[in-house]
Amino acid sequence: MTETKKGSAEPRNRGGTESASRVADVLLAFAGEQGRLGVSEIARRLGLSKAVVYRILRSLASRQLVIFEEHTRSYRLGPAAATLGARALRDFDLRRAAMPVLSRLQRETGETATVSALVGTHRVYLDQVLSLNEIKMSVQIGHPFPLHAGASSRAILAFCMPELRETVLHGTLERLTPGTITNRRRLEEELERVRREGTAISFGERQVGAGSVATPVFGIDGYAIGSLSVCGPVDRFNEETVDRLRPLVREAGLEVSKKLGWEGGVSG
Repeated sequence: MTETKKGSAEPRNRGGTESASRVADVLLAFAGEQGRLGVSEIARRLGLSKAVVYRILRSLASRQLVIFEEHTRSYRLGPAAATLGARALRDFDLRRAAMPVLSRLQRETGETATVSALVGTHRVYLDQVLSLNEIKMSVQIGHPFPLHAGASSRAILAFCMPELRETVLHGTLERLTPGTITNRRRLEEELERVRREGTAISFGERQVGAGSVATPVFGIDGYAIGSLSVCGPVDRFNEETVDRLRPLVREAGLEVSKKLGWEGGVSG
């Protein structure tokens, strides 16, 4: 009986391991340059049947690890995957390089200083240094935000890879607040201004009552991999304050970019 139990248990364990490996392989297929994949493409790459791939994708979709897009008949990474990525990125080089700079930026500005990372087609806050003011802004670490809404997002979108920018511009520009830019032409004009000035400004676009000044953080290839910002109650972000904050935030972003190996070339 003992031998029979051992013999019957091993195939079950192998089967479970193989199933878990298949799920991991399907999820990792989205880590490549193609942001959207169909069932047939994944099946071909992994040497699996379409039926197996379809079942795995439906399971992942039920947990928002992937999302099915009806108009392209393909899947892309979902918000749950972005959240998991953000958790892993807490100790990422971007966060480590940014934290000392954020501490100084908070002291210089008196407002909350944040660092965000580009994750797929979204942005997530990696960390923050809170303002010492009694009334202050705080951000939600690890939550995915769209790239069209708010200063931290737009600073990334203006300097990210052109393919990603086009995907966002041609996608749904969701209205998060009455101030969110949902018109494509106006958004393109704002992105051009961000590229000229090196900073993005938001007055209640992502969160009602919040003001923010942000700047990109560049990777070695010259494309944005994240952003730095200072944020606070919108009534403290008048024109004079914004003009004072812009160079401080911009220089902070350049400093972090250089720490990460960027040598001054800007793509986009």
